[in-house]
Amino acid sequence: MDGRFAPSPTGSLHLGNLRTALLAWLFARSAGSRFLMRVEDLDRQRVRPGCEEEQLADLRAIGIDWDGRPVRQSERLPLYEEALAGLGAAGRLYPCFCTRAEIREAVSAPHGPPGAYPGTCRELTAAQRAEREAAGRPPALRLRADGERVEFEDRVLGASAGVVDDFVVRRGDGAPAYNLAVVVDDAAQGVEEVVRGADLLDSTPRQLVLARLLGLPEPRHAHVPLVVGPDGSRLAKRHGSVTLAERRALGEADAGVVSWLASSAGLAEPGEKVGAAELVERFDPGRLAREPATFA
Repeated sequence: MDGRFAPSPTGSLHLGNLRTALLAWLFARSAGSRFLMRVEDLDRQRVRPGCEEEQLADLRAIGIDWDGRPVRQSERLPLYEEALAGLGAAGRLYPCFCTRAEIREAVSAPHGPPGAYPGTCRELTAAQRAEREAAGRPPALRLRADGERVEFEDRVLGASAGVVDDFVVRRGDGAPAYNLAVVVDDAAQGVEEVVRGADLLDSTPRQLVLARLLGLPEPRHAHVPLVVGPDGSRLAKRHGSVTLAERRALGEADAGVVSWLASSAGLAEPGEKVGAAELVERFDPGRLAREPATFA
């Protein structure tokens, strides 16, 4: 099944990002499928010049290739606007004037996940909306999800489910939200299986609801465990030399990084020298580790 990797060019890829990319590539290539690259650059304030080129070079260095040229979300804004127009015409959108702080302070939505939107702006009258607009606060757009419960089978984590709150599909600054863009992009690119970090598992029910409302195909999902630091938190700069450039500066070859990525995922023995091409031949999703890998 055709797969993809979709980094955001806001910083260097660390070992956790590289491992997720390698696993996504292995899922696709071991099945004889296409592997696509998408640059998620909608957050223009956080995009760093030269970061996209650095990320793509790091992926090539560990043996990852892809079909066609990388697609950039910033080039696809009309597709997102078309999707928003369809949802609006169906009566599924409403403006939300809440700040993040206000949402945190409010009582969460009944039966929803932690941090779920409580529905504050869902039933505002026209007068109430006009009052908020006059105050100069630009609204986001939220989807009326009606608290739908979505069940799906994850290829790594097994049976999963979630209740969908009214989530943002267009931000207050007018930019398409992540959940909308990723659904539209995956369908447009023909992505059949989404392989990504387990930290994004909770977003999957939202994206499946959106795909159904937009009449788009629903991809399969495989959420892989993260790489964490010695303190058990998600890998970050504070954990030391965690990027490919930093490992090289310590004298570690790219091949050594690939071997660690493979062994940490349960695809090679510790210390075993193995390359990306060899991993394609031996790849078995059933061998994947189900717990986070610790980088120390």
